[in-house]
Amino acid sequence: MARGCEHPAGCHTGEVPTLASATVGARLWLLIEYTGAWPSRLETLELPGKISELVRRALERGIRPQLIRRPGRRTRPQEQGIRVLVGYAAGPNPWLASGVVAGPDDLDLDALVAGVVPESCILEDEPVFLVCTHAKRNVCCARIGLPLARSLAENLPDRVWETSHVGGDRYAANLVCLPHGIFYGSMSQAAALAAANAYRSGEVILDRYRGRAGIPEPLQAVEHFARAHTGECSVGAVAVESSRTDGDVTEAIVRIGDVRLQVVVEPSAFTAPCGTASACAETITTYRLVSLDRLTPVRYATPALA
Repeated sequence: MARGCEHPAGCHTGEVPTLASATVGARLWLLIEYTGAWPSRLETLELPGKISELVRRALERGIRPQLIRRPGRRTRPQEQGIRVLVGYAAGPNPWLASGVVAGPDDLDLDALVAGVVPESCILEDEPVFLVCTHAKRNVCCARIGLPLARSLAENLPDRVWETSHVGGDRYAANLVCLPHGIFYGSMSQAAALAAANAYRSGEVILDRYRGRAGIPEPLQAVEHFARAHTGECSVGAVAVESSRTDGDVTEAIVRIGDVRLQVVVEPSAFTAPCGTASACAETITTYRLVSLDRLTPVRYATPALA
């Protein structure tokens, strides 16, 4: 049974902070086109045999499975096989590849784990955008996500997919940009198009930016505050050189070009009003900046001439 929209109204308008909320366990992706009914949870394997087996094999290997379908289409001509996309979102050189396979045995998921394109797939040269529309998981994802997906697809034909749950129902509508695994939340149609166009240009927009998937939440927060301080928007320009955690406090050294920053963050509670006359409210864990300092570059003395 689909869950109602139990989160405060402000969660879907950008009033609730979205930073450092991208799904941590999503460095490897398997997208499976399936236009049939989506179960509320993929791990229950309540899907046709071949689809269920693909999901099972992905879960066994730490790969995040997602069901996908084209916006506005619930049925389409049956292909001779299953359309899949595989994504390697780890590190500085992520990639995305696609193919049509007859069944699970024709897709080498161990290659994906090793960072290699499976033989049955070919590399994609354009990014792909996922919009969560998983009504059986949360009705808000469908109510807000469906029109957004259709609108975005009109501007970016063949690059947009509806998808099953990506994590973070309170941030519906959710947008994921692959191959990097960039997450945005609480998106309007205009905000989604701006974020997608920025990503196609190799940039991120900090407004409603949830972070990059596969990275611990404190380091997502570190990246966010480093970008906000420097104005750096290039997708791959921020690198965490080192980090350490002491209790709830995380300290990291971040490099942005020739600049090195010491960034310290800690969890912070945000209480969102429910938007009604009742006393209900939801407390959301986010992050606050404790300190940010620019480090002096190390300078080496020039040896004296003999």
